[in-house]
Amino acid sequence: MSLKHFHYVFLFFAVLCDGGFWLWTRLAPEKAAELQITGIGQIAGWTSLLLIAYSAWYLIRKSRQIII
Repeated sequence: MSLKHFHYVFLFFAVLCDGGFWLWTRLAPEKAAELQITGIGQIAGWTSLLLIAYSAWYLIRKSRQIII
């Protein structure tokens, strides 16, 4: 697997994990409040959105320039 393809896979799983954690804090707010991770869940949600934006930028701009 080339470095470019590893980047695709890594971004996919990073978005999946951040989005999943955010969704879990939304679906189980009492458990998230009990563990005091509500704020971390919000940060994970914003990070997931930023990673999606970065992924789109990478696919459109940088992916064509990297030849492996």
